[in-house]
Amino acid sequence: MHIRNFDLIAFDWDGTLFDSTQIIVRCIQAAVRDVGGTVPTDQAAGYVIGLGLMQALAHAAPDVPPEKYPELGQRYRHHYATHFNDLSLFEGVLPLLDGLKARGHLLAVATGKSRVGLNEALQSVELKGVFDASRTADETAGKPDPRMLHELMAQFDIPAERVLMVGDTTHDLQMALNAACPSVGVSYGAHEPGAFVDLAPRHVAHSVRELHDWLLAHA
Repeated sequence: MHIRNFDLIAFDWDGTLFDSTQIIVRCIQAAVRDVGGTVPTDQAAGYVIGLGLMQALAHAAPDVPPEKYPELGQRYRHHYATHFNDLSLFEGVLPLLDGLKARGHLLAVATGKSRVGLNEALQSVELKGVFDASRTADETAGKPDPRMLHELMAQFDIPAERVLMVGDTTHDLQMALNAACPSVGVSYGAHEPGAFVDLAPRHVAHSVRELHDWLLAHA
């Protein structure tokens, strides 16, 4: 029998499990353009993926005044909704999650998405019953605040060293550090893996296949 090193594995959503990075970048840029702000570069728009929506938009569009934030958020949601059916899980994610479940790991999502947005995504890709829990930025606190992970630890009474955070951004890995949890980074999402070095992930996976292999061997 395989010995588990981690009881709970928490995954970021966009760019880690869900292939949405480029569409989110385009939607952020379109929303900023709609309200008359300076359109952020691909890199600047990609950097904020993983943060809570309004935190992300404010960072990506520093010249948009706060009174326009509600309109900015509405325009982002409009553009994202038009692309929602174009989005899907990365190939190999379902077998990865099924394999971890079969080994007895608890699985969770810790995401900058809203609760409404995550619930829609979980329904659309038929993941009912796969995740044991989830936390979103709008019901806890945006990354890298560790509150999402602290709540998940408390829910299952699991200590930090038995929780593994998996994500594609520095926000994910910094949240893990802030919660005293180990982490694994993936390089196929929003942030360049060179930025992960100072955040000391246990591993950086360059594909879902590599992530699968590492988790089955080390988690």
